[in-house]
Amino acid sequence: MKLNYYALCFAIAILPACTWIEPTKEAQQVTLVKSFNVKDCLKLGTTVAAVTYKVGIITREDDAVTKDLIIAAKNRAAELGGDSIVAKGPAKEGKMSFDIYKCGE
Repeated sequence: MKLNYYALCFAIAILPACTWIEPTKEAQQVTLVKSFNVKDCLKLGTTVAAVTYKVGIITREDDAVTKDLIIAAKNRAAELGGDSIVAKGPAKEGKMSFDIYKCGE
């Protein structure tokens, strides 16, 4: 019984740092850039990435949530044929907006 208690405590301790979204092969070619880098690029659209930021009473670490949001946005950009994303603002409650651009030929 004590072993189950320790396993549960360990799981709860590491849960906030977990990354749950995997990048697609195509998304690995998408780059997060600043807005001044896309002045000569074609804007393809906007996406709002959303991930779980809270599990029960446990809130995930901001860095892990932001990392997942960027991966989700890169996945979406790759689906649309984009190669660059620009964050429109900071993450809030597991959501973040991105503009999607096509900069390369």
